[in-house]
Amino acid sequence: MTRIGLVVLSVVAALAAVGLAVGDSPWWWFAGVPLVLLGLLGVYDLLQRKHTVLRNYPVVGHARFLMESIRPEMQQYFVERNFDGRPFDRDTRSIVYQRAKGTDAEEPFGTERDVYQSGHEFLVPSMAPLPVADTPPRVRIGGPDCTRPYDMALLNVSAMSFGSLSANAVLALNGGAAAGGFAHDTGEGGLSEYHLRPGGDIVWEIGTGYFGCRTEDGDFDPAQFAEKAAHDNVKCVSLKLSQGAKPGIGGVLPGAKVNAEIASVRGVPQGETVVSPPYHRVFSTPRELVRFVARMRELSGGKPAGFKICPGSRQQFLAVCKAMLQEGTTPDFIIVDGAEGGTGAAPLEFADHLGTPLTEGLLTVHNALVGTGLRDRIKVGASGKIATGADLVKRLAQGADYGNAARAMMFAVGCIQAQRCHTNTCPTGVTTQDPRRARALDVGDKTQRVRRLQEATVAGALQIMASMGVRDPAHLRPHMLRRRVDPGTVLSYEELYEWLTPGELLSEPPTAWAADWEAADPDRFTV
Repeated sequence: MTRIGLVVLSVVAALAAVGLAVGDSPWWWFAGVPLVLLGLLGVYDLLQRKHTVLRNYPVVGHARFLMESIRPEMQQYFVERNFDGRPFDRDTRSIVYQRAKGTDAEEPFGTERDVYQSGHEFLVPSMAPLPVADTPPRVRIGGPDCTRPYDMALLNVSAMSFGSLSANAVLALNGGAAAGGFAHDTGEGGLSEYHLRPGGDIVWEIGTGYFGCRTEDGDFDPAQFAEKAAHDNVKCVSLKLSQGAKPGIGGVLPGAKVNAEIASVRGVPQGETVVSPPYHRVFSTPRELVRFVARMRELSGGKPAGFKICPGSRQQFLAVCKAMLQEGTTPDFIIVDGAEGGTGAAPLEFADHLGTPLTEGLLTVHNALVGTGLRDRIKVGASGKIATGADLVKRLAQGADYGNAARAMMFAVGCIQAQRCHTNTCPTGVTTQDPRRARALDVGDKTQRVRRLQEATVAGALQIMASMGVRDPAHLRPHMLRRRVDPGTVLSYEELYEWLTPGELLSEPPTAWAADWEAADPDRFTV
C-alpha cells in the first residue's frame, strides 16, 4: 500500500469512527479520537518538508525518531552506522547535522574522548591567537599550462554520481554549491541537467566508463567531451583513476537504478547493471597518463585538469612524477582519496582490507611532489571522511590545499545511513531512482542545509586556525598536529614522518626513498 493510501485509510477510519460515535454510541469516541489524531499526523507528515523519512513513511516514520531519542545505544545502532557497518563517530555526526540545520553545534561539559589513548590526535593552540578571518580564503587551481584557472573553496562536494544519487539529491547538492560559492564534483556518472540547472560550479569527473563522453563501444569520445566541458558551469575536469573505498575496481550501478534518463546521461543500455572497467583505455603507462590529462585540459579550452587517486605503490606514483618532469607538463590538481571514504556499493573485503588511508596517501603524494620540485605547480585535494572543521585543518596540515566531503554532504540532504544505497529503496530519497521515494526529498530545504553545512564547517576550520595563530592555510605545518603514540609519548607529525625538501629526489634521494625513486619508470606501471 502506498504512503498516501495509508494516510487516506486512517482518515476514512477516523471519519467512520466519529460518525458512529455521533450516530450510534459515544463509546466509539475511544476509537475515533486516536484515529483522528493519527489521520491528522499522517496529513501533516505528508505536507511538511523538513523530514524526508516522514514524507515517505507518514506516522510509522516517527518510530525512527523515537529510537534516535534513546541515547546512546539505540541511536548509534540505528543511525550512526558507517557504510561498511563500522560505527561512525557520534560527535562528528552530531556536529554535521546541527550545522546543516543551522543550530548551535556547541555542547556543555568537556570531551568524551580519551585524550590519553594511543592514537589520539590534537591540534596545537597558540599563546598568541589571531582574530578569525572575515573572508574564507580560496585556493587558485591552475598550473603554468592552464589558461582558465579556478579559485577553489576550502571545502567542496566530493564525487557522487547521478544514478547513485537521485535527481533531487543532485539538485540540492549543486544548489547548495551555487548558494555557498563552492564546487560540486559530479562523480563518474556523467554530466546531467541536475548538475547544471542550479548553476553551481562543477568539477566534471571522468571515470573508466567515460560516461557522458563515450563511444558506442565504450571508448573515450573527445568531441563529446569538448562540447560538454565547454559549459560555463564546468570549472575543472578530473580523471578518476581509483576510489578509496574500492581501489582497483570500477563503479557499479545496479540495473534497477538504470532508468531511461540515466541510460541517456551515461550512454549505456537501459535496465542493465553498469560496471565500469577497472582500468582506463586512454592510457597504459605513466607517460600516457600525463599526456592524456594535458589533452583533457586542451579539449576543455584551458580549464584546470587533474586526476583522483587512492595512492598505492609509492614507486608507481614516483613514475608519474618522472613522466611529468620528462614531458614538461603537469596536472593542475591531484585529489587524494583515502580508504576510509564511503561508497554506495563495494565488496566488503575491498572496503576493509584494500586501499591506503588518507593520511598515508596525502604524505606520499605531497612529499613526492615536493621532492621532485613539482609541488608549487599542482594543488592537492583531500577526500575521505572529512566532516568537521578539525578534519579539514588536519588534512591541510598534512599537505592538502583543500578538502572534499561526500558523506557529510549526504547527511545534509537527509541520509540516515540505512545502508540500502544499492537496493533502490533508500528511505530518504537520497540514493534511489524510485520517483515516489525521491520526490519526498525537498530540494529547497536540503539546498540550504548543504550551504549551511559547508559555510559552518569552513568557519569552524578558520576559527581553529585562528586559535593556532594561523591566518593562511598555507602556513599550517606538520609540527602543529600531534599524536599520542603510547600513554607516555606524544610526537608531532614532523617527528612521526619523513618530510622531503624541494627537489631532494632530484639531487640526493634520502635512503628511505632511494630504491623507489631508482626503480620508478615513466614508461611502466611496475608493482
